[in-house]
Amino acid sequence: QVQLVESGGGLVQTGGSLRLSCAASGRTFSSYAMAWFRQAPGKEREFVAAISWSGGSIYYADSVKGRFSISRDNAKNAVYLQMNSLKPEDTAIYSCAASRFGAVVSAIYYSHTSYGYWGQGTQVTVSS
Repeated sequence: QVQLVESGGGLVQTGGSLRLSCAASGRTFSSYAMAWFRQAPGKEREFVAAISWSGGSIYYADSVKGRFSISRDNAKNAVYLQMNSLKPEDTAIYSCAASRFGAVVSAIYYSHTSYGYWGQGTQVTVSS
C-alpha cells in the first residue's frame, strides 16, 4: 500500500510555469513506477507523463512533450512534474499515481488501469 499526496497547483497565466510535487508514504516508493494524469471538467482522465523506478524510462503525452518534465527523488519519496509554457488547455486537476505492476513502466503506461494507487489531485488553472 502506498499513499500519495499532491501539492503545487495554483493559478498561473498563459506561458507561466508550475512545479507539482507528489509525496509518497507507505511501502517502498522506489518499488513503483509513477505517473501523472489530469482531468479537465467534462473530459476523461488523460495521461500526462510516466517514469520508471530509476528514472531511466520516461514517457510523455504528445500534448505536453517539450513543455513538461517528470522526475523523481527516491530518497525523498517524491515525484515531480515541472510544467513550463502553460496553456489554458492545461487547466485540470492533476493527480499522481503508482503502478500496479511494480517498478517498471507498463506497456500500457498511458492507461489509468496500469495504476493502483492515486492521490487526491491538485488543481492547475491557466488563465488566458
